[in-house]
Amino acid sequence: MERRPARGHRNVPHTADVRIEAWAPDREGCVAEAVAAMLDGFVDTVGAKAAAETEFAVPPGDDADMLVAVLNEVIFRLETAGVLPLATDVRSTDGRLLVRWWTVDADAVELVGAVPKGVALHELRFGPDREGWSCAVTLDV
Repeated sequence: MERRPARGHRNVPHTADVRIEAWAPDREGCVAEAVAAMLDGFVDTVGAKAAAETEFAVPPGDDADMLVAVLNEVIFRLETAGVLPLATDVRSTDGRLLVRWWTVDADAVELVGAVPKGVALHELRFGPDREGWSCAVTLDV
């Protein structure tokens, strides 16, 4: 059996929506990879330069709920502020997730797919596995 790379993500064929998978050695890295997978599905960021840095905290809770909160924040900030994260750093502190994004204005990048409208809870998976942490998420488009 071939080992997967220590950290990564991919889009997986799905009927009407978008399905992403991500993995990393730890929970925080897996969340960051899930953000990257989400963006890969609808935007081309090649050559884009970050215009700002922002931070937010996700309150303590169930791991899957915190992952959903981060992904929903991507959608919320795109819809309300017109920004997208180019890079994501996630740290855990006091049970919370502290997320730092280096963002770009959405009009500075090319949209190449359907923009997600939300995160589906159906078939959501997030947790430790044999090689670290992994998740699978369906995005409503």
